[in-house]
Parts: sequence; structure tokens; C-alpha cells
Amino acid sequence: MGTGSTLGLVRDKLSAAQSVTVLTGAGISADSGVPTFRGADGLWRNFRAEDLATPEAFARDPRLVWEWYNWRRELIATKRPNPAHEAVAAMEQRFKRFWLITQNVDGLHRDAGSRQLSEIHGNIWMVRCTQCRKMLENRAVPITILPLCPSCGGLLRPHIVWFGESLEEEDLERSAAALQRSDVCLIVGTSGLVYPAAGFGAIAKQAGAYIVEINLDSTPQSSLADATLQGRARDLVPLLLEP
Repeated sequence: MGTGSTLGLVRDKLSAAQSVTVLTGAGISADSGVPTFRGADGLWRNFRAEDLATPEAFARDPRLVWEWYNWRRELIATKRPNPAHEAVAAMEQRFKRFWLITQNVDGLHRDAGSRQLSEIHGNIWMVRCTQCRKMLENRAVPITILPLCPSCGGLLRPHIVWFGESLEEEDLERSAAALQRSDVCLIVGTSGLVYPAAGFGAIAKQAGAYIVEINLDSTPQSSLADATLQGRARDLVPLLLEP
């Protein structure tokens, strides 16, 4: 089946849908120029992301970890939502029940206008106090190192789910509920390798959802998909909203 006919079929499914869930990964933000921060893109002062994004690294040297996050924040601050982010935000207004689940921490979905979403790995523009647990937005670039809580003076940490930490139970429950009620589930720009998000497509499929994968390449999720669109998210996702 060609891309044009597949697009038409997906549009038909969306036009009949009452409940839509979208899962996004690094591919949608790559179209805005956001690095993955893993592998070669994330190498900083000879440290890998896996060496710094851990509770142990923060306990050992919070200044080093915050210097790395400040570098990431400075890079992300120059990026803007692309047409795929904007199309996902528009879907929120179109469908009776809609939920966005993103693995990205860059905040670009919020910048595009998405409000019904779970940022399951956190948000780089949010900080959390290590003492009183208060969470607040901080858009300072550069951020003060070391940043302190305005309420209790405790050390702030990035509101990011680090390696070795569990995702928030509320996010998991809300995501599972959205997936289980989906008529259509769009999986956009995610490798399908990182759990638990790698299992979300199967949850929706088992509940009877029509699964659409949008990615540059095939992934472990591809065998689940009822329809596959290969290409850039910024080019393909907006086409789904056309009549």
C-alpha cells in the first residue's frame, strides 16, 4: 500500500475516532534540532548521559550534574516546536477524548499548546526540591549553580526521571487508561526500545485500538502497527489533520 492510500486510511480512522492517544519520542523533537543526549550527541566533557543522569551521580557531585543540565537547557532553549508538535496540539481540540504521552523532556509539546499530556520522563524546565519536594518551573538560562529552593533553601534537582528511578505512578495509570480506551493510537518518532513506553503500543492494541506508527525507520513496534508511515514527523503528522 502506498503512502497516499495509507494516509487516506489513517485519516478515515481518525475521522471516526472518539478517543485518540499519541505517544511521542525523540524523533519528533529531532525535527526541531534537539539532540538525543544519548550516545555521541550526549557526550559532554567525556561523560555519557548514563554517567550523569543518576541519583548516585547527583549525590556524589551535584555541581557537575547541574553543569551538564545547564548545557542541555542552553541547547534546548534555542529550539522551537515544529509542525508535528503543533499538529499534535491541534488534535487535542479535535477529539472528544485525547491524551498525549511523551518520552521527551524538552517541553516543546507544552510550548506548542498541548495541555492534556503525561511527560513520563519529566521536564527539563521543572525543578524539584530534594528536601521539601516542592516542584516549580525554572526557565533560567543559565541556571544558578547550585540552585536552591525558594521555600526551604534545600538543593533543587532537575525534575527528570533518572536511570534507576521509577516513573511516577500517576503518569503510568493515566497513560494506561488512555491507551486502553483508544480508538486510534499514534506512535510517533519513538524507537520502541525503552520500557515501559515500549510496551504502550501493545496495551492499546490489546484493547482494540488501530495502531499507526510514524518513524524514519522500522522499529520493534512496527509489527504491531496496522499502518506505517515512514518519514519525518514534521512532514507526516500535519497531513493526518487534512480532510
